[in-house]
Amino acid sequence: MAKTESKSGKTVTVEQIKSPIRRPQDQRATLIGLGLNKMHRRRTLEDTPQVRGMINKVSHLVRVVEEG
Repeated sequence: MAKTESKSGKTVTVEQIKSPIRRPQDQRATLIGLGLNKMHRRRTLEDTPQVRGMINKVSHLVRVVEEG
């Protein structure tokens, strides 16, 4: 798959604030999909509906640091 650049250039930075221990497997997989797997890690991601859906799914484990 080719990496595509977003046309709008909007990004969102998320930080993992809680552990995935004792969470369902799909929530763990969502964190990995977001590029998070350890506490206090931050990732800057393209602001797409797919990424927003993943953030909503694990909103109790992550926080949005900044939107740009």
